[in-house]
Amino acid sequence: MFQRILVANRGEIALRIIRACKELGIEVVAVYSQADRNIPYLAMADRAICIGKAPGADSYLNIPRIIAAAEVADVQAIHPGYGFLSENPDFAEICRSCNFEFIGPPHEAIRKMGLKTEAKAVAASARVACVPGSDGPVDSNADALELARSIGYPILIKAAAGGGGKGMRICREEANLVAALQTARTEAEAAFKNPSVYLEKFVDRPRHVEVQILADAHGGIVHCWDRDCSLQRRHQKLVEESPAPTLPLKVRERLGEAAVRLAKAAGYVNAGTCEFLVDENNRFYFIEVNARIQVEHPVTEMVTMIDLVKQQIRIASGEKLPFAQSEITTRGHAIECRINSEDPDHDFRPSPGTITGLRIPGGPGVRWDSHVQVGYIVPPNYDSLVGKLIVHAADRAEAIVIMRRALDELVIEGIQTTIPLHRRIFRNRDFIEGRVDTTWVERVLMPGKPAEAATAAT
Repeated sequence: MFQRILVANRGEIALRIIRACKELGIEVVAVYSQADRNIPYLAMADRAICIGKAPGADSYLNIPRIIAAAEVADVQAIHPGYGFLSENPDFAEICRSCNFEFIGPPHEAIRKMGLKTEAKAVAASARVACVPGSDGPVDSNADALELARSIGYPILIKAAAGGGGKGMRICREEANLVAALQTARTEAEAAFKNPSVYLEKFVDRPRHVEVQILADAHGGIVHCWDRDCSLQRRHQKLVEESPAPTLPLKVRERLGEAAVRLAKAAGYVNAGTCEFLVDENNRFYFIEVNARIQVEHPVTEMVTMIDLVKQQIRIASGEKLPFAQSEITTRGHAIECRINSEDPDHDFRPSPGTITGLRIPGGPGVRWDSHVQVGYIVPPNYDSLVGKLIVHAADRAEAIVIMRRALDELVIEGIQTTIPLHRRIFRNRDFIEGRVDTTWVERVLMPGKPAEAATAAT
């Protein structure tokens, strides 16, 4: 086991990793930008090192400064968390070339899975169904037009080298395809320094279901069952739950088996997530792999009782998985709400500022993962996540009741948050009965719609 780990991240995931290290008896080194110099969890680390100014390019995305901090602190491994450099294959390769273990997949697997076109090829080799589309990047408009005619509209244009909704456009008719391609390529170049895009059939109103996998360096690979992440706005997840509601057990089993086959074909090691679209007939299609720990990992932890961050660290240190697939079962139902510093009533406008009041919910089955406290200044430089509210209960109906109460109990003053939107979601009949999809929030629940349109439940 490692003696000392550097956490190359910030916010709630940095605190989550610090806590895991402490429980494993590992010293932990935190890095921080000048904007985060007063962030509360720094006092919990054994050492904290400033790596630059507030902009990510000068700090959390600056590979030389992170490597220098690791060298100064004499660590054995670096945990990238999620976001920032977590899926950067160059960073993973540099870490290992500098004799620091990268707590994540091999750089070859990150590179392969990071390009969606290559990931789809791996999926095909593993006999995992993909959404019909191009075999690789589509470079010419003429080729795109011809392919779109053969696939059939609507068409989804996606950046080959990224995610998070960047470089993604839906085109419903041929007359708009060329303009949509240009917009997607421009956005992909700005976000990922790679303008390549590919096409696939747009699956209308699907559910977004993902499978958590763990793989060790000795050939052991398991799945930790599924999560539903259909509640999204502009491809950004708002609510996640496990297990996926309304999904038959046999489909869940086939999803898990498909994810394991894909991980084996990719030579995957450590934690990762295979993501799928599920249509109205419960047919599923692979879309991508997230080669890191996910924001929504707590819902899997709650239903499986597996600490995924500790498993990441143990796997990276060379240990074998301590369980077989047959030993991984789920218990009850878990739901997570991402609480962001955004104003949902004004197009989710960012709301940085000082937290002047905070009331954290409690009670049986309630978990609050967050790095904030009263007096904390939410900076404008980074992701807007301020906390994750997670609940666990014997079944989904009870979990919804507990989450509704916990959301009413949660108070964050001084900034605008997405709490009011989440309260609306958990009182909505469609959500309660599992009749949602990846477009539901924007179709049904966005601010400005009359309350009647949301079919609110009492």
